[in-house]
Amino acid sequence: MTFNRNAGAARREALLDAALACFEAQGLVRTGIEDIRKTAGANPSSVYHLFKGLPELIAALLERTFVRRYTAVSAKVLAARTARSAVVALVEAHLAWVFSHPAEARFMYQALTLDLVGDYREGLRATKEQLKADIDTHLTKLLATRSTAAPEMVDVVLLGITHQACRTWLLAPQYLDKKWMKKMLPELAWQTARALMQPLGRRSKRSAKPG
Repeated sequence: MTFNRNAGAARREALLDAALACFEAQGLVRTGIEDIRKTAGANPSSVYHLFKGLPELIAALLERTFVRRYTAVSAKVLAARTARSAVVALVEAHLAWVFSHPAEARFMYQALTLDLVGDYREGLRATKEQLKADIDTHLTKLLATRSTAAPEMVDVVLLGITHQACRTWLLAPQYLDKKWMKKMLPELAWQTARALMQPLGRRSKRSAKPG
């Protein structure tokens, strides 16, 4: 049974790797599950034994990408001990992941934009929230702002400009310099965070007022 489980996991990973290679080579919307099967050298029965169809396969690849991305980012952010260093670490770690894994990053951005996962959307959202829960909690504590706990804080507020810059770089790298991105984007995120931070002294005075 252990051998069978391991063999099944290996076939699943091979199909996900093949899917990523196909998406990178011919585009997400132009790739069919048969292209992926042939690239992986898999039998049709084994493909449909593991995945009901292309949406489930895309969702599985997105989930794997989320795990890899947040694993790379989380360690850097959680090691930070100040608000500024945490925000800078968040952006720097995300950029490092994108620059090191452009195919996965390109797939992630395209899949999220095109919304090709169908009924697996909510499950992916729940997985993503679980993966970044520690990051959210840590930033909430360090930034001491009422807005930090919102699910959109990390990806929309702190990483919004960085996400857009990464999309541009992945699509047309000649328009954005990596050195500029590494230098400017962490500072821009920190300036955004500072604008949202609630001064601790003011918060303490309000909380001290009766009723």
